[in-house]
Formats: sequence, C-alpha cells, structure tokens
Amino acid sequence: MVSGLVPVPPLSARVIDQTGTLPADRVAALEQKLATFEAEAGPQIVVLMVASTAPEDIADYVQRLGDAWKIGRRDVGDGVLLVVAKDDRRVRIAPAKALEGAIPDLAARQIIDRAIAPAFRAGDYAGGLDAAVDQLIARIRGEDLPAPAKKAVGDTGWQVEELLMFFFIVVPVIGTVMTGVFGRKLGTLATSAFSGGIAWMVTASVLLAAGAVLASVVLVGLFGIGSAARNITRTGRRRGGPPIIFGPGGDHGGWGGGWSGSGGGFGGGGGFSSGGGGDFGGGGASGDW
Repeated sequence: MVSGLVPVPPLSARVIDQTGTLPADRVAALEQKLATFEAEAGPQIVVLMVASTAPEDIADYVQRLGDAWKIGRRDVGDGVLLVVAKDDRRVRIAPAKALEGAIPDLAARQIIDRAIAPAFRAGDYAGGLDAAVDQLIARIRGEDLPAPAKKAVGDTGWQVEELLMFFFIVVPVIGTVMTGVFGRKLGTLATSAFSGGIAWMVTASVLLAAGAVLASVVLVGLFGIGSAARNITRTGRRRGGPPIIFGPGGDHGGWGGGWSGSGGGFGGGGGFSSGGGGDFGGGGASGDW
C-alpha cells in the first residue's frame, strides 16, 4: 500500500461502520437483510462507512477495497460494494463485473441521487443505506444468477467435524458440570435442555437441536459420561496429581488439542467471509450529498 492512503479494513461483516454513525439495531437489521438475501440468492453486498478516503478519491479507494475483499461467489463474481466517506460527503456504489448488467452506472447514480442523498441530507444515514440496499437487491433479483450452493450439513453452516466435536466433546463437558450440580437424573435433563438450546440458537435447526438432546440423554443419562469424568477428576485430585479427563484425541489429560473447530470455531468458520470471486473492473457510480 502507498504510504498515506487509508488502509483497507478487515472484512468482518456485511455492514461495517467505522464512524459510529449507525445505531446498533439498524446495523443488525441491515446485516440480517443482507445475510438473508445472500442465503436466498447468492450475491454478496457489503456496506462500509469510513470517515474519509483522502487523499485518495473514493472511486480509487473502492477499487482497492474490491481487489482486496473479492466479495461475491468464486464461480460467479456477484458482489456489490456500497461505500460512504462521511466527512468527505461522498458515496460510491460499485458492482463486480458479473452484476454490471443488473446495476449499470446510470442505475447506481440514480440510487445515490434518489435514495441515499436525500436521506443523508436529512441526517438519516441508516434509512438511506436501507433504501439503497432494497433497490440493489431488487435489481439483482431480476438477474438470472445461479442458485446458491447447499451448505454442508442441513443448511446450518456446520461442518461434520464441528458436529462431532459438539456431540462428543461439548455435550459431555456440559454433562460433567450439570451432573455435578444436580445429580445424574436432573443433570441429564439440564444437559439435554442446555445442549438442545445451544444447538437451536446456533443453527436454527430442529433436527440438530433434537440430536443434541438425544446425545445428552445417551451419553450422560445412559452411559454416565459426565459422572464418570467428574469421578476421575476427583480421583486425580485426591492422589495429588492434576485433574484427568478422558476425551477424544488422547488417552489422558485433556481433549487432544481443544475444540476450536475448523476455521475458528463452531458455526462454519467464525462468521462472514468473502466468497472469493468478485472482479471489480471500475463500474459503478459516485455521488455526494
């Protein structure tokens, strides 16, 4: 990067406000809207608010952003950037090449002039961005784009390895705590409720939530894994040694390296990430308010 230019921020979400302008609830609502659209249709839209792009023009900054982030599906290249430089009073909409037909330069300029600029002049930044996103989504839906690929396990975003770790590592750990507090019978019920609740909140899948409940009943209630692990731990302490817990990945002394999951934790890789395919060729439009 040339010295003095505004750095490209990490791609951490679909809505990134570095200025602190947008209310948290509006950020969450817009993030959810974009996530739902991506899940249903495939394209990725990312909204970024920065204070300024100076000394660089916003078009050049957005080009660097597109080259670095590469949003859009790898095999389609269907990404859109909506970038606001608040202190410069400048905004740019930049579609990747695959979406330049759906969002030609004139259409991008009209969205800025008719949806964004009036709202921004009134101080309603969240409203302007929301209206612009609605128009972008409407235009993209008119394109004949490939349907998004199905996810690995029941459209939950969880990989097989993560599911196995949840059922055979996390559930027994929860069982150890719950049976220690409530005893085996009530501990089994508490583990089932807690594990099922976690699975439901993370995946929104009734099937996986039921699987977590069943795993709790079998592992903790029938096999008594939580109670056994607690007894082994107590035995190790009475003998003056460190606590010992059996688990997958090793004979004694832990869980064989932890359970961070593939790519940074449960839930399919630690959050939103680029599809790796957007090729931004300079299309789009800039405007001010």
